[in-house]
Amino acid sequence: MADGIARRELILGGQRSGKSRRAETLARQWLQGAPGRRAVLVATGQAWDDEMRERIERHQRERAVRVPGLLTVEEPLALGEALRAHGDANTLLVVDCLTLWLTHLMMPAQGPARDTEAPRRALLHALGDATGPLVLVGNEIGLGVIPLGRETRAFVDALGALNQAVAGVCERVTFMAAGLPLILKDTSE
Repeated sequence: MADGIARRELILGGQRSGKSRRAETLARQWLQGAPGRRAVLVATGQAWDDEMRERIERHQRERAVRVPGLLTVEEPLALGEALRAHGDANTLLVVDCLTLWLTHLMMPAQGPARDTEAPRRALLHALGDATGPLVLVGNEIGLGVIPLGRETRAFVDALGALNQAVAGVCERVTFMAAGLPLILKDTSE
């Protein structure tokens, strides 16, 4: 653990809970911790409509102010490969977010659903092999009622399994609510 940053941290929570802000705070701390460090945001969102395009542009503008020096790489599908390509011992990688990544695999805006098992395995292997710190952001959507519809239930099940698998390889797991972090797991010390 360097500068209070776990080697791998999963940040979960609901929408607008403060997940991305916590990830940005960790990236800023990492960059300020020593010269020669880099931080890269691996963004999984895609702009399929005007509202999402505006949302992404707003996030980019605001993030540039909050975390100067945070580079952005867009990768909606090949997440494991992106982690391998952009990570090293002096680079903190922020993945925002696992939920959108899984959505693109299971419910793409264009074309049929893709296989999720091979990309999931590739992601977990990349997490295990990473030499630098990783911060992964994802939604916890299993706190409500059982959703209607087979596809929606399949997605909730798949996201729950993904979150559990990623939490299993992370030294720290944080749950965010109302902008406040609750540490669920911390074996980083």
